Amino acid sequence: MTGPTALIADDEPLLREALARQLAAAWPALRIVAEARNGREAIARFEALRPAVCFLDVHMPGLSGIEAAQRIGRRAHVVFVTAYDHYAVEAFRHGVLDYLVKPVEPERLADTVARLRERLGAAEPVRDTEALLQRLAAELQRAAAPAAAPLRWIRAQSGATVRLIAVDDVDYLRADTKYTRVAWRGESGRPDEALISVPLKELLAQLDPQQFAQVHRAVVVNLRAVSHVTRGDNDTARLHLKGRPDVLPVSRSHLHRFRQM
Repeated sequence: MTGPTALIADDEPLLREALARQLAAAWPALRIVAEARNGREAIARFEALRPAVCFLDVHMPGLSGIEAAQRIGRRAHVVFVTAYDHYAVEAFRHGVLDYLVKPVEPERLADTVARLRERLGAAEPVRDTEALLQRLAAELQRAAAPAAAPLRWIRAQSGATVRLIAVDDVDYLRADTKYTRVAWRGESGRPDEALISVPLKELLAQLDPQQFAQVHRAVVVNLRAVSHVTRGDNDTARLHLKGRPDVLPVSRSHLHRFRQM
């Protein structure tokens, strides 16, 4: 059987399967000859089978997708697959690297497939991206470095009254014009809200990422407060909270966090 070959590397089996299905629809001639669970497996499978295209998840245990791409070098066309990471996407956008954002959108995949088919059809050499890969690898290392202790209290002022809100009591944070709306519960468990002047982006950087997740460009939620998620149209969803009537939007860029729910 002839036709271009590919490798898919992602530490989440369901995401590997989903991408393989999407590629089968978008590029029927492409043969997925190998899958890998981490960067080291990806390199080993590549060396054994030498696929023409490698779809590499950026964040994988052991070696990252960036490090695996450095080992593969110019021997294959590489497409990075990433959850929405602002620094990474900005770096890809201003460079010469191909990337897909989870969950992978059919339109974006179709564009990527068109570029790959054109390069392979013209026998175009793989671009030299070593300098950009080095910068991205350095960014990943900085991101993985131990961070400062997560924020424990949020200071909310109303007139002459200052309230200290325990971060653990916060259900969600929502951008509100120039302010951030803090939805929390006090000792009685009764829902309450406060407006603070700290931007949502600044607060997110100080929160524990194991407990708080961005689910929309304007919403960050305490995962412990989540009751359930209902799917909507166009790969969006609505997030429901425990003991609170508020319903929060989940954008398609962040829906992958709740695939298992």
